[in-house]
Amino acid sequence: MAWPKITVVTPSYNQAEFLEATLKSVLEQAYPNLEYIVIDGGSTDGSVEILERYSHHFSYWVSETDRGQTDALIKGFARASGDILCWLNSDDLFEPWTLTEVATFFQQQGSARVVYGDATVIDRDGRLVRFKKEHSFNRFIWMYDHNYINQTSTFWCRSIYEEVGGLDPAFDLAMDADLWIRFASVAPLYHVRRRWSRFRLYRAQKNQRLRQSSDQEDLTIRRRYLGREPSWSRKMKWVAAKGTRVAWKLMTGCYW
Repeated sequence: MAWPKITVVTPSYNQAEFLEATLKSVLEQAYPNLEYIVIDGGSTDGSVEILERYSHHFSYWVSETDRGQTDALIKGFARASGDILCWLNSDDLFEPWTLTEVATFFQQQGSARVVYGDATVIDRDGRLVRFKKEHSFNRFIWMYDHNYINQTSTFWCRSIYEEVGGLDPAFDLAMDADLWIRFASVAPLYHVRRRWSRFRLYRAQKNQRLRQSSDQEDLTIRRRYLGREPSWSRKMKWVAAKGTRVAWKLMTGCYW
């Protein structure tokens, strides 16, 4: 079997505490057709020394000043030549079986262009916080409740990334949500009930520190599709979306 090329992009800035574990979680999969690209934003905390030790495993890497995470990702994907693309932040981890299972999924589902799996939430020290099991994509729930797709467990074909125009540099925090909903406008989003990543949750994390800004970006995305819908209408639909989501997760065993 010819394994499709998978490009993993890791953006990083001053994450030496976690960086090596992230790199190992990608490289130790021994996936036979991996393109690994690391874009560091000019770290000064020892990250560069770690990257230099692993540099012979990378298809490309650089450490230079950039305009943040989205800019780093755009730079990385511009160099990507893989059939399947994804990104893994430098404080998160892949499960050991992830890339093989993802490749097998795309080979078996010839028409699929996007797939997301489940995830494990861990704390700063790597200890289990909870499992994040999800249901299939539903646009109404996604739009009126929240972006429940696990970014660390999402993979897509390069063709759809190019079709929708890639990541939007206007978004610094909700860039994944913006990309997913544009994917969903042109293709189905598939879900696989397999844990493909470990997502690290801790107070100093970017989305935790900048929660208000992240929520504002999220609102900007929804207004693009919903317009300025009256707050009473959105509230009613949020209740419906939340109720449907909870019931769906209960019926499909997502809570245990």
